[in-house]
Amino acid sequence: MHGSVLSGSREARLPIPGQRVIRRTAWHLASAAALAVLFLVLEYDTRLDDAVTRLFYSDALQAFPLQNSAWLDWLNHRLAKYAIAASVLWLLYSSLRRRDSRRAFAAGMMMLATAAVSSLKARSAHSCPWDMAAYGGSAEHFPTLAATPLNAGPGHCFPGGHASAGFALMALYFYWQPSHPGRARMALWGGLLAGMLMGLGQVARGAHFLSHNLWSGWVVWLVCVLGFALFDYRAARRH
Repeated sequence: MHGSVLSGSREARLPIPGQRVIRRTAWHLASAAALAVLFLVLEYDTRLDDAVTRLFYSDALQAFPLQNSAWLDWLNHRLAKYAIAASVLWLLYSSLRRRDSRRAFAAGMMMLATAAVSSLKARSAHSCPWDMAAYGGSAEHFPTLAATPLNAGPGHCFPGGHASAGFALMALYFYWQPSHPGRARMALWGGLLAGMLMGLGQVARGAHFLSHNLWSGWVVWLVCVLGFALFDYRAARRH
């Protein structure tokens, strides 16, 4: 595996000074807070969500033409998800072979972050676009922190679960950040791109709004920030 994109695990295992961990975490939490404010402003009256969703809705058909698209289901919903799952399994396997606890933790954070999104989604009162009155259903679309209307619909559609699998690749940013900043940035942008593309496929099917996917990425980022803050701070205290 010499020369692999995940090489250099010895440097990645070196502990980060505690003060640096605290400064990094403070910066990441501040960025998360700023993004939360931005997302709340963008979806204040749901117009952005509706504008994006309208791009994929047919008024003539009164439906989302791609809702049951076989190629979109296989390429975006199945193949992409299977690829992410395979990458997590490979990370776990290689971490055991290399005795790299940081790599194993990165794989664990990928699973924990997606589980956090799934848990929130299971408890959500927000419904999917195809359930909305504006798109052939009967439910009402409302912003994230607004009071739940009486006709909220079946719910269980917020944040975007599928997109979280792509966003989970952002965990590799924290794996590489101590020793390979360039790779870390590539992992961050790669995770953002994967999450948005996987989320866009769901938007095209009428399964999620844009805001559902933005908040999915936010939750994944927050989980990774807090998880690696604990991991790195404990490692610093041991040395």
